[in-house]
Amino acid sequence: MNQKTSAREIPYLAQRSRKGTITGVQILGVGSYVPDIRVRNEDLASLGYDAEWIVQRTGILERRHAPPEMATSDLAVEAARRCLADAGVDPGEVDLVLLGTYTPDMTMPAAASLVQEKLKLCAPAMDIQAACTSFMFALLTGMQFVASGCAKRPLVIGADCNSRVCNPADVKTYPIFGDGAGAVLLGPGDRSQGFIAFSYGSDGAGFDLLYRPMGGSRCPTNQQGTLNGEQYVVMEGRPVFKWAIRMLNQTVHDVLEMADLTLADISLVIFHQANMRIIQAAAETIGIPSEKLYNNLDRYGNTSSASIPICLDEAVREGRIRKGDLILLSGFGGGLSWATGILRW
Repeated sequence: MNQKTSAREIPYLAQRSRKGTITGVQILGVGSYVPDIRVRNEDLASLGYDAEWIVQRTGILERRHAPPEMATSDLAVEAARRCLADAGVDPGEVDLVLLGTYTPDMTMPAAASLVQEKLKLCAPAMDIQAACTSFMFALLTGMQFVASGCAKRPLVIGADCNSRVCNPADVKTYPIFGDGAGAVLLGPGDRSQGFIAFSYGSDGAGFDLLYRPMGGSRCPTNQQGTLNGEQYVVMEGRPVFKWAIRMLNQTVHDVLEMADLTLADISLVIFHQANMRIIQAAAETIGIPSEKLYNNLDRYGNTSSASIPICLDEAVREGRIRKGDLILLSGFGGGLSWATGILRW
C-alpha cells in the first residue's frame, strides 16, 4: 500500500455518480438476524483496548460475533427466514436471490447459492460485492428485475461476518465491526412506490483506503502473507471519514433535488452504520434533525452489508416506517462505492 495513503484525500467526484428512478416496486417483508454472542467494549480489555476510547471514537458499546461454526450464509439464511415469515410468502414464490456481501463463505461458489440450497428455493442466486455498499447495490438490482418484469419475488439480503476478516491486533479497526444479516422481499407495487430518486457510483482511485490485500488473484493466499496479517481488512480511517461526509452531503442534496423534496418531507434517514462520528458530522452538515436519524451502531457495531437492512427491520417493527413514508437510505464503503436513494414505502 502507498505509504502516503493516510495523508491523501479522495474528493467525492459527482460526475462518477449515476442517477435514476425505479418505481412500481415495493418491499413486502423485512427480517434480520444477529448472533447471540455479545462482545462488549469491556470484553476487549484483554486485547489492550480502552472501552471509553472506543465509545468516543466510534459510538459503539458492543457488537455481535458469530460462533466458529457459523458463516455468512448461515446469518443470511436466518434473516431470510424471518423476512419470508414477515411477508407471509411461501419460499416457493421466491424467484431470485441476491446476496450483498464481501465476506462469502468461500471465494467460489457464491454464498447466495448456499442460501438458495439451505432454503430449498427454486431461484437463480448470485452475490453482489461492493463492500459495505453491497446491500444497496443488490437492492437497486433487485428492484430493476421487478420493474423490468424479469422477477416477481426477489429476495435481497445483506450479510457479513466481519469478525473473520478483522485483525484483533488492529486497535483502529477491530472494535468497529460486528456480524449480522438483514433481508427484504421485493414485489410489484404501485407507481408511487420504490426509489423515486437514487444516486450511486464507484471511485476506484480510493481502493487502497479500505481493502483486503490477500486472497484474490493478485495476491493468492500464502503462508508468508498470513504471517504478516494480509488476510485482514486494512482501513485508513481519516481519509475515508472525510470522503464519506463529502459524499453524503452531495448525494443527499442530489436525490432531494431530483425528487423535488426537502428534508421536511423525509420520515426517516438510515445511513450505513459505519461510525457515529461520520453519521453525526454528515447529519449536522446536511441539516438532518437527530429525531429523523435511525441508529443501532451502539448495539451492533458496523455490520457492513447488513447494517441498512437490519435498521429497516428494526424501524418497521418499532412502527417508525409506515406505508407511504419517504425513507432516505445511503450505503457507502470500499471501492470506494456509494448509493443514496429516497424510497417510498
